[in-house]
Amino acid sequence: MSVDIAHSIRIDMTALPDIDQVQALSTEQRAQVLDLLFEPSQQLHTLSVELLKSQSFESYEDLIAAVGVQLTDLAESTSSSDREWLESILGSHPRLGAKKVESAQSQAEQAQLQKGSTEEAEQLRKLNNEYEAKYPGLRYVVFVNGRERPVIMEDMKRRIALDDIQGERLAAIRAMGEIAADRARKLQAQALA
Repeated sequence: MSVDIAHSIRIDMTALPDIDQVQALSTEQRAQVLDLLFEPSQQLHTLSVELLKSQSFESYEDLIAAVGVQLTDLAESTSSSDREWLESILGSHPRLGAKKVESAQSQAEQAQLQKGSTEEAEQLRKLNNEYEAKYPGLRYVVFVNGRERPVIMEDMKRRIALDDIQGERLAAIRAMGEIAADRARKLQAQALA
C-alpha cells in the first residue's frame, strides 16, 4: 500500500485495528500495536515493526506467535548481544507488585497483586530481588491471570530454584505471548462493545 493510504487509516491506539489493517499502518502505529500487546520497548520496535509491515497475519494470535519466534531466535542465539537485546525486551515488563506501572494493561493485570498484607508485598519485593540476582538481566515475567500473590510467589520460588537461565528466557517469552494474547482478546472485545 502507498504511504498515503497508510496515513489515511485513522485508528484509536487504545484499541487494536482489524488485523488486516496492520500492514498498512505507519511505522509509529505498528509500534503502538506492539506496545498494546506487549510493553513499550524500543528494542521490540526495532525487532518487530518491520515484521508487521512485511508479513500479513490471519489473526492477532498469529502475529503474537511470529513475534515469539523472533524472541526465541534471540534466546537461542550464541551471540551475547542478541541475548542482551532480548533481556532488554523482557525487562520492559514491570516488576510484579510494583507500585508504579506505566501501561494501563499492566496496571489492570497486576491489580490483584496489590491486594494482601504488607508482609506479602515485602516478600514479593524480596523474591523479585532474589530472582533478578539469580538471573542477571532478566525480570520475572508471568501471566498473572487473576492469580493471587501466594500462588505467584510459589511459582517465583520454584523458578528461582530451577537455576536455569535459558529456561527462564524461554519461560518469559511464553509468558509474554500469553499476556499479549489475553490483551488482544480483551482489546478486541472492547472494540466490539
